[in-house]
Amino acid sequence: MEQAFFFYFAFVIAATSVLVVALRNPIYSTLALLVMFFHVAGLYVTLHAEFLAAVQIIVYAGAILVLYLFVVMLLNLKQDVRYHRQWPMAAAVGATLVIEAIILTAMKGSTTPAAATDTETAIGGAGNTEAIGDVLYTTYLFPFEVASLILLVAMIGAIVLAKKDIGEREA
Repeated sequence: MEQAFFFYFAFVIAATSVLVVALRNPIYSTLALLVMFFHVAGLYVTLHAEFLAAVQIIVYAGAILVLYLFVVMLLNLKQDVRYHRQWPMAAAVGATLVIEAIILTAMKGSTTPAAATDTETAIGGAGNTEAIGDVLYTTYLFPFEVASLILLVAMIGAIVLAKKDIGEREA
């Protein structure tokens, strides 16, 4: 049953990803992206990663997609015809990736590695969210703080550039 859900989510994700690139109307493209984000969250749920599914919906379907819609509305795009001449190259790259996936699946064969039985005991019976938080704030604390500093510097830089641009327009 889980495989049926996986293949459903994978098919819809692949189909809507193609629609995001193929549709000429940017609003329809953004709506296809919304459907894709929700199906990626569903795929996370089938993998028992409920926290990632919630973050996927809140961050991507909520914030990032709204940002895309604002940009599309501000630019007032009716149609985007710039990138639609890339279909032959996109088809070649897509066919290559499908062939590679088929070859890798054939090479893998029917042998699957044994699942680790001590994974749950290593985490200490903690849930998914607790395990992510524990690893994030112990093992990966330094990279997490570096990423937050980089984002802070980027935000300050964007504010400075925006204020400079506003000052030049007023003068």
